[in-house]
Amino acid sequence: MEIIKEVVVVEGYHDLAKLKAIYDEIDVIITNGSEISDDTLNELKMLNKKRGLILFLDPDYQGERIRKQINDFVGETKHAFLPKEKCINKNKTKVGIEHASKVDIFDALKNVLETKEQTINQITFQDLCELKLIGCNNARQNREILTNNLGIGLSNGKSILRKLNMFGFIKEDIINNIKR
Repeated sequence: MEIIKEVVVVEGYHDLAKLKAIYDEIDVIITNGSEISDDTLNELKMLNKKRGLILFLDPDYQGERIRKQINDFVGETKHAFLPKEKCINKNKTKVGIEHASKVDIFDALKNVLETKEQTINQITFQDLCELKLIGCNNARQNREILTNNLGIGLSNGKSILRKLNMFGFIKEDIINNIKR
């Protein structure tokens, strides 16, 4: 099994238990949900400087909010994503990393994305309009297809622009990863 040198950040104890069951040697920090304490943020900042972080958070609004909060506080990190449909429990009532299969978790942590130190805004709102990712009836569906193919988590129009630029994607990446 591959060794992960960075510290993986998850939301809760069930996520931690799932990762420990897959990886013999993995260091995991939990945020305890969306209310991250100042102590935890400071600890994450120190760990990011020493070892690096991989943010592996639930594919929902709270997970994205936590991801942004941590990234804003600690600086550049790595990101692992899973699509929502791979993180739904058997009763289809809850979404979370702990509900994903071992294979999907392994793949997500094998294919982490790194934010660029300096974001160069290659993609514009006009590009998103032209590519039917905002401002049309099926924009949400198109964003869902694109974010699944890129592995970056579903986003609204404003946050997809930030993510595409943050991860250094270019217009051709979008064209190649969206099905019309």
